[in-house]
Amino acid sequence: MNRTYEGFQPRIADRRDWVLGRLLELRARTHGERPFLRYMDRAPLTYREANLITNRAAWGLAELGVRRGERVLVMLPNCLEYLWIWWGANKLGAIEVPVNNAYKGIFLEHVVNNSGARLMVIDGELAPRLLAIEERLSSLETVLVYGSAVDETPLPFRRLQVLPLDRLYAHKESNPDVDVRPHEIAAVMYTSGTTGPSKGVRMPHAQGYFASDEGAQLVRLEENDVYYTCSPFFHVNAQMLTVYPCLVVGAQAVIYPYFSASEWIDQIRISGASVANFLGVMMDFVCHQPPRAQDRDNRLRCVFSVPTPAGIVNEFRQRFDVETTVEAYGMTEISLPIMLPYGEHRPGASGKAVADWFDVRIVDPDTDAELAPGSIGELVVRHKEPWTLNAGYLGMPEKTAEAYRNLWFHTGDALRCDEDGYFYFVDRIKDALRRRGENISSYEVERVVGAHPAVAECAVIAIAAREQGGEDEVKVCITRTPGADPSPEAIVSWCDSRMPYFAVPRYVEFVDELPKTPNLKIQKQKLREAGVTPATWDRVEAGFRLDEELQRQRRGKQPSKG
Repeated sequence: MNRTYEGFQPRIADRRDWVLGRLLELRARTHGERPFLRYMDRAPLTYREANLITNRAAWGLAELGVRRGERVLVMLPNCLEYLWIWWGANKLGAIEVPVNNAYKGIFLEHVVNNSGARLMVIDGELAPRLLAIEERLSSLETVLVYGSAVDETPLPFRRLQVLPLDRLYAHKESNPDVDVRPHEIAAVMYTSGTTGPSKGVRMPHAQGYFASDEGAQLVRLEENDVYYTCSPFFHVNAQMLTVYPCLVVGAQAVIYPYFSASEWIDQIRISGASVANFLGVMMDFVCHQPPRAQDRDNRLRCVFSVPTPAGIVNEFRQRFDVETTVEAYGMTEISLPIMLPYGEHRPGASGKAVADWFDVRIVDPDTDAELAPGSIGELVVRHKEPWTLNAGYLGMPEKTAEAYRNLWFHTGDALRCDEDGYFYFVDRIKDALRRRGENISSYEVERVVGAHPAVAECAVIAIAAREQGGEDEVKVCITRTPGADPSPEAIVSWCDSRMPYFAVPRYVEFVDELPKTPNLKIQKQKLREAGVTPATWDRVEAGFRLDEELQRQRRGKQPSKG
């Protein structure tokens, strides 16, 4: 048995062509009239059409002053317009900066200011969040609004220039004459910090291509495949592991705007998808839907699931007649250094090291000394091909140095490796949480909760979710200010209006004091050990709905399971 992942070779051998815009232009020539992008059940756009629209967006951005090396913020729902902005910016040598659609308040303010972007594209329904923090934005100058009649009902921005997105597209359809290089930055993707604000991961073009080629190899994607995604475009999953892999091989991507457990298999059937992927508890939610006679009536060949729930994977394959499921370990920062070979399955395993392209070790998190097989330690990674890992964190040199200490990138995750070379994710070493596929900074949640006038002190911890999938629920422990007596509902409402829905605590507990070390650091481990106590308020059991859940319910979408 091979102890490493064998056989991966990028489809494009010339590293100089590991550039998104160049690949799009190549596919427009080699696959011009083949279907490339389909939004839900609409007619697909061809590779040639996608390249021409991208060129119009690129020239439009150039007319607005966007230049090589500048960053462009994008805060849009899943839509084709997102792709035109992303790819148009990249063709100019500019940098795409995705913004989580749930961000508001200090979360949104930090990303906008840290990016240093002068231009932002935002959905009309989300624009009021930008208006609320306008006076605290240091570099932003122009806002393009999507899906809103800006001229008819102008938003009362005082300083920012606001234009409708429709004005973006120029009449020129030629490829911009910009020689973008593989080492140049293509995107800055924000991933939540552990003890501080979110970090902007600087991703070179070569990394974006390499990770996407890995994603294509992982699921054995070919040009006749149809790859389904409902994951948000502001995450690396939808971008680098679904749409971009289709571009790499000449396949078709079908895009849905949201995940619905009850609608999932119907969308798979209608779209003719042969490949799909899951994040977190999505597979578990789909399996909990009532079985139907037509469940096996689909073209689905492979599902990429992170993580793959070992207890239900066989049931899932049989129920939906899926050939195989695959898994991998990766982060926004590091591509996919660990992948599960197609057709292999070992319960709980993330895969084997892609050793031709990465050095991978399990080390003592305190000393960086390599540990023996079977030991649990921190996963550290080094690349063998230049620019296939991140180029550091934007504006955070200390965080970059910390992550790359001793010339290895430190993932902050605890894994183990067995004698056969399979890696198993164990836990997160860093003080971070992951809920519904989203990384959450306890620091940022604590800042919001701590700003409540009735809160003297607080600590946010992870509680293991009851559903399968290895994810967390958020619990906050609070000491009150003298004379205050806030209700749990008041705390959650305060959070709901000031942070993304996925970061809003499910559990609230008021305590007389927080356990601390002699140097007054909060001992979160003691709070984790206590878990959910009789004094813990559970908003799900209490039937307390967040604004996001109520809106989704009104739109007829799948309600959140806590």
